[in-house]
Amino acid sequence: MFVDEAEIHVKAGDGGNGCVSFRREKFVPKGGPDGGDGGDGGSVYFETRADKDTLLDFAGKHHWKAEVGKPGEGSGRSGAAGRDLVIPVPAGTLIYDKDLDLLIKDLNEVGMKVLVCKGGKGGKGNKAFATSTHQAPREFEPGGAGQERNLRLELKLIADVGLVGMPNAGKSTLLSRTSAARPKIAPYPFTTLEPVLGIVELPGFRRFLMADIPGLIEGASQGAGLGHDFLKHIERTRILVHILDVMPLDGSDPVANYHAIRRELAQHGTVLAEKDEVVVANKTDLDPDGARLRDLQDRLDRKIVPISAATGQGIRELSELLWRKVRGQEEQE
Repeated sequence: MFVDEAEIHVKAGDGGNGCVSFRREKFVPKGGPDGGDGGDGGSVYFETRADKDTLLDFAGKHHWKAEVGKPGEGSGRSGAAGRDLVIPVPAGTLIYDKDLDLLIKDLNEVGMKVLVCKGGKGGKGNKAFATSTHQAPREFEPGGAGQERNLRLELKLIADVGLVGMPNAGKSTLLSRTSAARPKIAPYPFTTLEPVLGIVELPGFRRFLMADIPGLIEGASQGAGLGHDFLKHIERTRILVHILDVMPLDGSDPVANYHAIRRELAQHGTVLAEKDEVVVANKTDLDPDGARLRDLQDRLDRKIVPISAATGQGIRELSELLWRKVRGQEEQE
């Protein structure tokens, strides 16, 4: 199950109360104060982990609390500090303060850690209030309250290459051909219902991360189809691979489909519209004389990479091209 949004409540631990205590000692008023300080409450952190790729952990758990500090004790013993709560999340998680609608941190790399709620300070025991004129204090401090917040978590996948295109353009087939990912593949629209990540392995221990999102249709940026909720996942990709079906099942025009997707990307935001784009013509095995490919190139007036995800034709060449682009080694044409 892929979960990319969650709303939770987090609370740091309260500090422990200070202690009121007197030791029994001859010639010392009331034995002398020896109440220890309370321990500090635990704080709440978020940390990105490589073994996390979804926000599924938050689907059934909405309240997260750090440990409270223990109260002080007699004989000057301080209470134990509460343990911090470190919440693991995948890289690409954005943390918002829901009430303030404020971005707290964009955790876009593995190993990042951020404090979101600080634990309460432990209260002072009566020993701390003793003076030369006030030798038997009964005062103490209660522990301070830990911070608490309502948070909204949003996940944006981090990948080198993002696949876009109409439903049934062949994105899932391409991902399964180039990586070990096994997305659902079927001869009907919207077989991909959630983003799928795959690692493309090349000779020489070279690799890059590819993301497939549900197919886009006209009006996706306003909520039509399934792609609207997942457009955000290609915002972080370096390169977009725009896959065109040279022979769509619905008889539509591949050039019109290309422009429709480009409009949806532009309406979602300039970040997507301005990304480096590789246009790929898929299912060229159904175009043996190359007439449809030539028509696409003439009408779009740009370089198009021909492949057949079903037969594997052109897959290696496309993977090498994407590797060079990911590494910034693509020659200027």
